[in-house]
Parts: sequence; C-alpha cells; structure tokens
Amino acid sequence: MIDLRLLREDPDRVRASQRARGEDVALVDALLSADERRRSSGVRFDELRAEQKALGKLIPKAAGDEKAELLKTAGRLASDVKAADADRDAAATETQELLQRLGNLVHPDVPVGGEEDFVTLETHGTIRDFTAEGFEPRDHLALGQILGAIDVERGAKVSGSRFYFLTGVGALLELALVNAAMAQATAAGFTPMLTPALVRPQSMAGTGFLGQAAQDVYHLADDDLYLVGTSEVPLAAYHMDEILDAERLPLRYAGFSPCFRREAGSHGKDTRGIFRVHQFDKVEMFSYVAPEDSQAEHQRLLEWEKQWLTSLELPYRVIDVASADLGASASRKFDCEAWIPTQGKYRELTSTSDCTEFQSRRLSIRVRDGKQVKPLATLNGTLCAVPRTIVAILENHQQADGSVRVPEVLRPYLGGREVLEPVAK
Repeated sequence: MIDLRLLREDPDRVRASQRARGEDVALVDALLSADERRRSSGVRFDELRAEQKALGKLIPKAAGDEKAELLKTAGRLASDVKAADADRDAAATETQELLQRLGNLVHPDVPVGGEEDFVTLETHGTIRDFTAEGFEPRDHLALGQILGAIDVERGAKVSGSRFYFLTGVGALLELALVNAAMAQATAAGFTPMLTPALVRPQSMAGTGFLGQAAQDVYHLADDDLYLVGTSEVPLAAYHMDEILDAERLPLRYAGFSPCFRREAGSHGKDTRGIFRVHQFDKVEMFSYVAPEDSQAEHQRLLEWEKQWLTSLELPYRVIDVASADLGASASRKFDCEAWIPTQGKYRELTSTSDCTEFQSRRLSIRVRDGKQVKPLATLNGTLCAVPRTIVAILENHQQADGSVRVPEVLRPYLGGREVLEPVAK
C-alpha cells in the first residue's frame, strides 16, 4: 500500500498514477474522505476519553446533587465514547479497505498506455534465418513430440487443458534449467530457497495478488489457503511482521517452486503447447533493500536476467512495460522477451518489478536504521519460468532433422550432452 501521508500531501500525484494505470481516479477522493473521517473521529474519541477520565476523578470527591449530576453526565459520556469508538473503528476499516484497492504509484519514467504501448529499451542476439538454412522451423510442440520430451495429450487426459507431461529429455531439460539458474543466482549472492506452494490469505493479499489478479488465483476454500502463482508471494511474506537491521540489507533470495495460474482471461490464447499453462515450475529472484536503493537494485535484477538469457544463446529484447499493464504492486516493470521463430515475434520469458514500499507496508516488514524504523523496498525478478524457456530453446536451437542443439551453459547439467536427438519420426 502507499503512504497515507503522501496521499494527503500530494493527491494529484496519486490521481495521475491511477489514471495512468487505467484505474478508478475517484478512489483517491473516497480514500481522502475516509482518512479525514478516521483522523477526525480519532480526535473526537480522544477528547471524549480525556473528558471521561477527568470526570472520573471528580465523582469520588462529590456528594449529594452534585454527585448525581456528575453521574448523569458520566452516563452520557460513556455513551458518546462508545459511539465515537465505533465511528473511529468504522472509518479506520473503510480507510484500510480503500487503501488496499489502490495500486502502487507508477514511476514517472514508465510509458503511459496499455499492453501495446511498451517501449523497447534494447535488443540482443541474432534472429536465425531458417529459409537461408534451407528448412521450415517446427514449433516447440512438434519438436517436443519428435524428441519424446512433451506430452500434452496425456496431460489433458489426466488433468484437463493447459496441463502437460515433460518426459525423457524434456524432464531432464527442466532439471538442467533449474540447476543452471540456481547456480547463477547462488554465484550472484542469492540464498537458494524451496518455498511453500500454499499460503494464507494475508500473504497473498500482502503481495497484491488478491486485487486485479484475483481471478487467476486458485483458492482452497475448505482450508482458506491459496496456491501461489509465483514464489514471489512466500518470499515476500518470509519476513512478514519483522523488523530487520539495516546492516543485513540487501537480502536476496532465489526461490524455486511450482506455480499455479487459472489463466482466466486467456481464453483462446496460446492454446497449443506449453507456453501458457496452469502449472509450471519457476526460479524467482527476490530482494529486500533500502527504499533509496530500489532503482539500482531493479537494474541489477534486469542484468542478471539478461545474463541468463544470453547464456542460453537466445535472441531477446528488453521492454519498459506500459503503465496500464503493470501489476498492482509494481511501480515499474521490465520484461525480457525471447524471439519465438514459429510465432514470428518476441514473447515474455522473464520480468522484474520494483515494488518500492508497497508490499512491505502491507506485510508490515520494516528496517531499523539507527533509531529510525521504516518500511523497506521489495523487488522481484523471474530468472527461469521453465516451460516458456523450453519453448524458446527448442525453437531457436532446432536443426533440420528435428534435433536440438544444447546451449553450452546447460551441457554440464545434461551429462555433457550437446544435442537432443529425435526418438520418433
């Protein structure tokens, strides 16, 4: 959540952020009004309580008619205090509910607009010309079948659409990717983490995934637990309700977890293969830093993602995501999109978001710097979303006979294998 003091001091900035997100600007004025009621009702309650306490000291000293009158006044005050307390609680609850609906403040450098209004920041690698090489590229599903690596038919039979099996070299390729990604993250100073896939509502809400993203979340109603769509959630909640010492920052974690997404708004999109699925594994980077260091840390996370994609020898571009395409918690977000030959376009493989103090305020995570205790900043960055990375590797490194060249960085994790060979025609 944002700082209420900032909202009161500069409401126009918050309105501009809401407008850029394509969200309801009237929410800002409703929140300002609720906050004013919260503060004024709090003052009224304190005044009445002070009056009540002062009266309480006079009553034992009074006698006769004076005492009777004081007792009558005390009765009225008790009723007024109770009403003021209820007004204060109601205003505080309304303020909190409205504050939870407000997205993070959009960074001023973020391009304004929707999904297609991103700005390309840089492009890396060379896109292969398969025509010049004399063959038509196969898509990842056809390659996965030739290699005995992907089985979506049995995935659908067992679990339904958008589920799959990775088999043979497909399973080995996932393990190689996870181990290589974790090795890079560990070398960069991240602490490896295996995180829970089920979290409590406060963890999910605290990271901002029960607002606009709620439709994509799986909820186990009987247990009131949520299946995470990313290990960002348990990694953010790991230090929930804690005060960290400034000397410990930055704290960096690399979480590996299964991820579950309903993909409720993606009907008809990417229905072939494993690009958009309901369950997948992912290695996620997560950082806790001082607020003044968040932008520099954002650039570091982006550089680690670029290092990873470069090591996989994939052509890719980096985009500055437009304001209306940001998640509720992100102030700014960079995506790395790999070229997918059979689609003839770049598709998102990794992303990194600067969430500033938004999540730490919701999760009550603070840092002690000398005598000052204040919220810190959190950032996240995907290192390897496995299925999409497999898609990009198979399509970009395929050969005419249906085999796939293995990027050098993965060979030590595949027993030195240089090529994935076809097992079926």
